[in-house]
Amino acid sequence: MSLRLVIGLGNPGSQYANTRHNIGFMVLDRLAAQWGWPWRDNKRFKGLCAEGAGPASKLLLLKPTTYMNNSGESVRAVLDYYRFTAQDILVIYDDTALPTGKIRLRTEGSAGGHNGVKSLIAHLGTQTFARLRVGIDAKPPEQDLADYVLGKFSPQQAERLPSVLEGAVKAVETALHEGLEKAMNRSNSQEF
Repeated sequence: MSLRLVIGLGNPGSQYANTRHNIGFMVLDRLAAQWGWPWRDNKRFKGLCAEGAGPASKLLLLKPTTYMNNSGESVRAVLDYYRFTAQDILVIYDDTALPTGKIRLRTEGSAGGHNGVKSLIAHLGTQTFARLRVGIDAKPPEQDLADYVLGKFSPQQAERLPSVLEGAVKAVETALHEGLEKAMNRSNSQEF
């Protein structure tokens, strides 16, 4: 299995920039900047795309601009166009079940209550696709989940954010060059 499409989940628009729910976009922005790949708006795919040479073949980065809850529309359009399968993708998104500083790479799983992943599962017809969950801490009991994930990082979270993003970038690069299993072994036990 070689990854050909890396997807970061988030919401378009400046009001959502640097919010917890956009951590998938943030990881992809780091990757694209590191690799020198420019972003281009692709109407056909309903997303922003950056592309270049991957370890095995062409690699595409995708930030859906459909808003989180409809992310599957964008991913489905790319898969149909390139004839990719769910096994060709890696999806990066925020997870309130993990503390800030933890990431989890898996080859499959449920949506875990994440609406962006629910949309992907609905449009792809499978839960079997690689995903990198990036911890953003559990929401405070008194706060609404939507308000929490759409909110800005706390000062403590913001302080850790650069190392978390760097850890996620390294996990993606390891998955691309050495395979998902090695990336899981290295990343899942670390604290960033």
